[in-house]
Amino acid sequence: MSRPQDLDQASVVLYERCGVPVVGVRGEFDLHSITPLSQALGTAAREHTKVVLEASGTTFADSALLNLLILTQRSVDLRVAAPARQLRRLLEITGVDAVLKVRSTVEEAATC
Repeated sequence: MSRPQDLDQASVVLYERCGVPVVGVRGEFDLHSITPLSQALGTAAREHTKVVLEASGTTFADSALLNLLILTQRSVDLRVAAPARQLRRLLEITGVDAVLKVRSTVEEAATC
């Protein structure tokens, strides 16, 4: 059985929770799909002091996403909320979870 090609296509949505911008992501994020997320995080970081990345829909992430998260953390208080299992494991293996503020929910990340 074949799977639709766009099932894991990267998508980015912006919304607000508790006065904090939230960048919600779905799909795969690598060198070829990271640009929209990079732009969204950059815009939010220029306009706010705290940004939440809601990452529960991330189906794949590699070093491109890790690099973006680390660079973003340097310019804004970045919170990663509800990372999907694969992303959470990647953060743990690389030690990036010690650098980023990883929270269980968007609400927790926005109000911490």
